Amino acid sequence: MDMPKASEQDKERFRRVVPDRPEVVVKPMFGNLGAFINGNMFAGLFGSTIGVKLSDADRAILESSERTVPFGPAERPMGGYTGLPEVWNEEGDGDDTRARAWAEKALAYIATLPPKQPKEPKARAPRSGTPRAAAK
Repeated sequence: MDMPKASEQDKERFRRVVPDRPEVVVKPMFGNLGAFINGNMFAGLFGSTIGVKLSDADRAILESSERTVPFGPAERPMGGYTGLPEVWNEEGDGDDTRARAWAEKALAYIATLPPKQPKEPKARAPRSGTPRAAAK
């Protein structure tokens, strides 16, 4: 699976697009970035593509009116996320306004979900008492 890394320029653009609010957390994810509220991701960066998670109605509007792209690896795009049009990356700063508007919609939608609960650590299998090096 091809996992493109975001350039510093891509990361800077992502930070400009993501709403600057105290409750929003941006953190690294596999060489890229994710933006979270209450532990739930509402926007992500995969290479140079920004993806947003929208309500069904907003996703239908965006996907029917713009040249969106799948978000995530081509072999396994992330369900529920829509990649913002690649052409917006090429058209300049004016398109950050459109990207910001969709990131705001994603934030508003995901903020309505319950906070994500931390996963319980998996129980470790008990050790057999015989060290591996001693076993033959």
